[in-house]
Amino acid sequence: MMENIKNIYICFPGGRHKVLTMSYDDGRAEDRRLVDIFNRNGIKATFHVNSGLTDDEMRLKPDEWKAVYEGHEVSCHTVLHPTIARCPLPQVALQVLEDRRALERAVGYPVRGMSYPNGSYTQEIVDMLPCLGIEYCRVVGNTDDFAMPDDFLKWKSTCHHNHNLLENGKRFAELFKTQYLYMMYVWGHSFEFPRDDNWEVMEEFCRMLGGREDIWYATNIEIVDYMKAAAGLKFTIDGDLVYNPSAAGVWISIDGKKVEIPGGCRIKL
Repeated sequence: MMENIKNIYICFPGGRHKVLTMSYDDGRAEDRRLVDIFNRNGIKATFHVNSGLTDDEMRLKPDEWKAVYEGHEVSCHTVLHPTIARCPLPQVALQVLEDRRALERAVGYPVRGMSYPNGSYTQEIVDMLPCLGIEYCRVVGNTDDFAMPDDFLKWKSTCHHNHNLLENGKRFAELFKTQYLYMMYVWGHSFEFPRDDNWEVMEEFCRMLGGREDIWYATNIEIVDYMKAAAGLKFTIDGDLVYNPSAAGVWISIDGKKVEIPGGCRIKL
């Protein structure tokens, strides 16, 4: 019976094995230029916005969010950007829920992700977030690695854009082993580019990694949704049939052959 065992791998959309995602905080006015760079290179990003700080002239206004971030993802960053590990837990819940409410009213879709303001969190907060409708949350720091996260509620990026960005990007572009899923995740704040006078670093990075056939370009929540759908696939023991109960299509590799399993379908393999 052993000869019937197959090598079955989860793939990213299109049968790819690499994904690139970007993550930028605070809803700053410089996001306009950053979005333009991403759009010119076919790269997708998530923008974590504080809905209660928009009186600051350096931040985008609520009536701008939908248009500026079109094609990308708007995500929570709390209403007022407090260091939430020091806050009473009910107040943390309000910071998240009221941020969600304001963002959702502006952009017109459920907001389901977040990044921790000031990188601050506790395990109590992590445990509470799913009850508030938050399905992932980014921490600060750099892994200099391309592995998928063990816990999407403690999602650490590959690097900040001021930390080995081009070096990590070059390594990511050269990855070729298709038995692994690789993710490059870049984070930062757009106001840092004029402050540091280094817009050209992001321009060069996006030219290097944009428009490649072997990379899936996704927002944070698109990665979360896809991996949940992939985890929900139901295979027979013989590996000759798979059922996808989710609405979204999922790609797999069977002994090297790439196959899409459409949402709601049973497919013979």
